[in-house]
Amino acid sequence: MTAWAPIGHGVRMTLDILHPLSDALETSLQIDFPLNATGEVGFQNFGWWGFDIHPQQYNTSLWYLNNYPRNTQGNASDITVSFRSNVTGETWASSTFKNVTPTYIDFKQLETTLHPNATAPDANNTFAITFDGAQVAGQTFYFNLVSVFPETFKGYQNGLRPDIAQGFYDLNPTFLRFPGGNNLEGYSPAQRWKWWETLGPLQNRPGRVGDWNYYNTQGLGLLEYLEWTEAMNIEPVLAVYAGFSLDVYGQNGASYPPEQMPEILQEALDELEYCMGDNSTKWGAQRIADGHPEPFKINFVEIGNEDWFSVTYPYRFQIMYDGLKKAYPNITYISTAFNENAANYNISIPDGNMWDWHGYQEPSWFLANFDLWDNWQEETNNTGVTVLLGEYSVIQIDTPSGIVNYSYPLDVHVQYPRLLSAIAEGVYALGAERNPNTVRMSSYAPSLQNRNFTNWTPDMISYDALHDNTVLSASYWQQWLFAHYRGTETLPVTATEGEINPLYWAASIDEEKNAIYLKVINTLNSTVPLSVNIPSAYSGVNGTSITASDLNSYNYVGNNTEVVPRPAEVESTASSANGSAWSWDVPKFSITVLQFDLC
Repeated sequence: MTAWAPIGHGVRMTLDILHPLSDALETSLQIDFPLNATGEVGFQNFGWWGFDIHPQQYNTSLWYLNNYPRNTQGNASDITVSFRSNVTGETWASSTFKNVTPTYIDFKQLETTLHPNATAPDANNTFAITFDGAQVAGQTFYFNLVSVFPETFKGYQNGLRPDIAQGFYDLNPTFLRFPGGNNLEGYSPAQRWKWWETLGPLQNRPGRVGDWNYYNTQGLGLLEYLEWTEAMNIEPVLAVYAGFSLDVYGQNGASYPPEQMPEILQEALDELEYCMGDNSTKWGAQRIADGHPEPFKINFVEIGNEDWFSVTYPYRFQIMYDGLKKAYPNITYISTAFNENAANYNISIPDGNMWDWHGYQEPSWFLANFDLWDNWQEETNNTGVTVLLGEYSVIQIDTPSGIVNYSYPLDVHVQYPRLLSAIAEGVYALGAERNPNTVRMSSYAPSLQNRNFTNWTPDMISYDALHDNTVLSASYWQQWLFAHYRGTETLPVTATEGEINPLYWAASIDEEKNAIYLKVINTLNSTVPLSVNIPSAYSGVNGTSITASDLNSYNYVGNNTEVVPRPAEVESTASSANGSAWSWDVPKFSITVLQFDLC
């Protein structure tokens, strides 16, 4: 049984389906204690590759049930929960429920808190549930929904792990697209994201088979996603299931036929009612009952995910769009396909709406497509359509064919984002920033990687059980740099000498800070002289750069600051009257934001 083990001689653990906690959680853990049990007995969990133990409050909960034939006398027992080291046996924290009375018909919940006074030196720790063998000798217990929850980001119930959430928050993000991704579609229609099954008490959430070889408990449900956007004060981009699941990648995935699409449309309408409805609506009342009286505001809805895998999106998109638009005319709707499946169809995206573009490519592709969005609306006859760069990253180094190999060959695959990745992605992001009327939103993907169990690389943030081991990648810091120097209006830049490549640039003005930001990326292995004329007087110049000793430099545990933003070596006291030039040598292989403080 993965991650679980008995404690004490003769203690037996099995899975039981005769004593479900609920209709949602039908399998319980059965613990049989031997007739001659003595001393400490029980069972333990090894966590997700360990536990991070340090002084804070851990909310602890478990549900238990007794077997009557093996405890007919109704003997009470003490139950102790604890954190302990696998290395030294040291107990970091413990709490004991005294004289717990048996329950034979319905599970009962026990709740407490653990408060370690010290920090464990590593993650090799377990969570144990133990008894006095003399008290439970010959008895059988059933357990379900054992939970140990550390403190969360901003204190939300079922909330986010603080170190990871802080990484997102520090990016200065503006939106969150949820619940994904392939996570939305599911491996089959039966295992897709069913938002209504992610609501309410955890014991009523059935969970489901995930798309990436792990199980989804649905502890992170619709309300938790919405509260994530609330906690970070960012825009929710709600993706709704659109009738396609990934039974078979390619053109033969499972699609709802036209006559059944109304039920899928109704699911999406109900979901929006949950988000935004008041007490007079069924689902708005449910949200209030779930503890969030105030409605959420949904301005963006994405219809499906990567539906260019399917030949059925034309009718599915139209049915979903027409029905959603009728009910919520002010929402911006996002198509997940346009011309990716041109051999079969193009999607005619209505004016005022968006296309979600995804791309995992080689570095040279991003450089070559710096200008992709310059005239995209006119060239594709989409003058009223805007773009979400929903997923993009450098996934392998340049190869002669330029074709991405998704089998991840070691000689070309980029496992962790490198300086090379950040530079190429940054160039592409500059191209987007030059076209704010076309590209409205962008986001790196994927965001998270558990280094102990990985299905896709590279990823923006990697982590393990220890919070101090969370690594913010080179790609993360490129995103961070551009987000923290985000102007309010894009400015034209005229090149009087030299052209785009090997130097790439974009400029904007921050009207609130009265500053001009010039973002410059040098893709050469040598410095490049730069001369800048600002048509306004400025009082000073400062800069922030990302570079490293080698293009292949990357951040990792023990060296997580190899590729991070640092102050650029510029004359911070420089000033200029109107029209005079400011000169600087742009460092090799670097991403820099220059800030000109206007007078």
